[in-house]
Amino acid sequence: MKRIARAKVGVLISGRGSNMAALLYAAKYPDCPYEIVLVAANDPQAPGLKLAEAEGVATFGLSHKGMKRAEFDTTIDAELCRAGADYIALAGYMRLLSPEFVGRWEGRMLNVHPSLLPKYKGLDTHQRAIEAGDRVAGCSVHIVTAELDDGPVLGQTEVAVLPDDSADTLAARILIAEHQLYPRVLAEFVTAETRPSALLARLRSLALQLPESYEKASHGTQAFGVEAGKMFAYFQHNHHGDGITAALVRTSGEEEQAMLIESDPDLYYRPAYLGPAGWIGIRLDRPPVDWTHIEQWLAKSWRRAAPKRLTKLMDVADGF
Repeated sequence: MKRIARAKVGVLISGRGSNMAALLYAAKYPDCPYEIVLVAANDPQAPGLKLAEAEGVATFGLSHKGMKRAEFDTTIDAELCRAGADYIALAGYMRLLSPEFVGRWEGRMLNVHPSLLPKYKGLDTHQRAIEAGDRVAGCSVHIVTAELDDGPVLGQTEVAVLPDDSADTLAARILIAEHQLYPRVLAEFVTAETRPSALLARLRSLALQLPESYEKASHGTQAFGVEAGKMFAYFQHNHHGDGITAALVRTSGEEEQAMLIESDPDLYYRPAYLGPAGWIGIRLDRPPVDWTHIEQWLAKSWRRAAPKRLTKLMDVADGF
């Protein structure tokens, strides 16, 4: 069975990186949907870098002192891209991010914060909770936006505030909660768009917007065809235990099929059974999915399957 591709995550730290370690060790579990491809810090002496290096993870450390914020963030961004990161997890990263950096990673960067957001954004969260007389405190994982600690919250864990708690004792228990919450939420986040149900829903919406298209179940897969024409797409997930989630579409023939596979073997493959007929498999389990590319392939495949009366109408429409 082929292993399903895992999302690539870069982690940014400033110190010991205990939350980074929690993510790293969770990633060692065989079924974890992400892997840590880089740990970067704004302090070359950050203890977390030594831990990551010892565990075989690529590291990068650079002092931000004397550098403009945007310049420093551009350097970090380049390292993340070089490592192939799809997502970023901030784990005790004590730097405000430039708007350009946040925009570049919009919707793909998470942070863990030691309070039950929207309560107590910023620093000194534990002392503020105690002084407010809160019975519970806790931690939150949220999507990073331009405004500090203001992005959508994806998960929270409540932690009881004990009568004799100090900021330090409360912080120690909340840190345990962070270590359990962050890996789970990150795993859910990186698979949100690649869960088979979500991928099928997205493919369905694109396929069924094509003229006179319809959907039916076919041999354990979902198939899309054209009225009075042929099938033009299939959705397959772990078909016969191959571990792959993909869209299958028609090419012009085996020559084009071979050319596509040679050009990008990580994206395209020759599907069993339909392969000899020139169909090509386009993997959907390698985030981020280029849905514009999928939409274009569906349109081309639809034309090859549609009856001539429909393709003639489409040709006329394309002429205007």
